[in-house]
Amino acid sequence: MVSLDQRGHGESQWAEPPAYATEDFAGDLVGVMDALGWERMTVVGHSMGGHNAMAFAAWHPDRVSRLVIVDSRPTIPPDRLDRMHARGHRAPRLHPDPDSAARAFRLLPRETVAVPELLRHLALEGFVERGGGWVYRFDPACNGSRSPVDAWPLLGRIQAPTLIVRGELSPVLPAEMAERLRAAIPAATLVEIPGAYHHLVLDRPAAFVHALDAFLGATA
Repeated sequence: MVSLDQRGHGESQWAEPPAYATEDFAGDLVGVMDALGWERMTVVGHSMGGHNAMAFAAWHPDRVSRLVIVDSRPTIPPDRLDRMHARGHRAPRLHPDPDSAARAFRLLPRETVAVPELLRHLALEGFVERGGGWVYRFDPACNGSRSPVDAWPLLGRIQAPTLIVRGELSPVLPAEMAERLRAAIPAATLVEIPGAYHHLVLDRPAAFVHALDAFLGATA
């Protein structure tokens, strides 16, 4: 199993010049598979990762054995994309030390029922010392130059058995949209995690793992 830091995220390099279209992220997945010698793989993606995963599975159906889309929508509304672009062109906020950075850390969207200890751990792992202070590892240009594809027309090309997981309280993937997504993918099932917001992997990790294990076991 490989947990990939997508370009511009975590410890992966920032793209220079900025290149953060869905096609770029999908191309990275092809590169990882080729480097590891994998012909096919199960792809699991949350939020932006889920969007990239569904596009990848549509563009490369022969390379995806199973697909898991975790609280992700096929397209980003224009007003939200405009806000992302504006946020990406602001200078990163510098924090004087890791503790102050961790105290300022917020998820986006902010709603969560995750335990504080987990959020603090994520915060401390998500900052790095750079430019005289502590900043997010995340490349601001990933927002400023984000160019997501509209994946709705692509969904019918997905051949892999697919699990869609949404948080019951998620504002990102409403129930009606999740059902529409399920209907658009030929071999898809939909599971809802009770009491979870968008960051359901943090909010209800045991329930998510149970849903994932059940799907992977049924499609083995």
